[in-house]
Amino acid sequence: MNTHFREALKDKKRIVIKIGSSSLTHPETGYLDLIKLEILVREISDLRNQGKEVVLVSSGAIMVGSKTMGYNRKPVKISEKQACAAIGQARLMMIYQKLFAEYNQVASQILMTKNTMLNNLNRMNAKNTFHELLRMGAIPIVNENDTVSTYEIEFGDNDTLSAVVAALIGADLLILLSDIDGLFTDDPHKNPDAKFIDVVESLDDNLKAMGKGSTGSNVGTGGMATKLTAAEIAGAAGTDMIIANGKDFHVIHKIMQGRNYGTLFISNPKDEFFLLDYLEKNN
Repeated sequence: MNTHFREALKDKKRIVIKIGSSSLTHPETGYLDLIKLEILVREISDLRNQGKEVVLVSSGAIMVGSKTMGYNRKPVKISEKQACAAIGQARLMMIYQKLFAEYNQVASQILMTKNTMLNNLNRMNAKNTFHELLRMGAIPIVNENDTVSTYEIEFGDNDTLSAVVAALIGADLLILLSDIDGLFTDDPHKNPDAKFIDVVESLDDNLKAMGKGSTGSNVGTGGMATKLTAAEIAGAAGTDMIIANGKDFHVIHKIMQGRNYGTLFISNPKDEFFLLDYLEKNN
């Protein structure tokens, strides 16, 4: 076990945390798990009390909107998704703001599309907004702008979006919380001999191949492939990344204490144009 890598997590100052839809909802009903949400808010608020800067990338707008409007299934049509996102994003932010206010924290909202990053002026404006919010002590809550996004301008999943945000703001650490414990040598649900990978110092082609063909839950949009892409984007920007299970949001402070949770990807900084090159190639 590479304990020195874990110990270094205690000193991370600017942290991006991504929460998947499956980690926010009751699996039986698809409705928000408010007890878990309060734990999440308390964990982030305590990081702020330690003097750390935190950005939350939160899924859930379409899911909340669809449940509000009585859908028993995930919307399929683009117009349905966008309408549910318009309803759900407002409701989700209302809940976040109310919970954060109980811990004397200020939540703010930032909605992004891929055009936010590809357009030089938009990208600079977004970067300045993030930095100013963090300077003010606010907690930016980020999501894809699902209300206006189409296939051509969407990130498609919040794993990628969170890595892009981490790269944009120069984050020290990205934590992806989903319904998996981390990276394994094979799918642990299908192969009982699959071994857990504690630390990844170099994301090579063999590791990338492990994520191919994986899919997300029936609630979320990202599988292991998108998480490995996120690790590549974040790592190229100098941001370490952890994939951990979001079943219990108390895992956040355990990770920040340097305890052995999730798979830790050590950053491998590349030139500053890597992110833009990636987004343009996948546009």
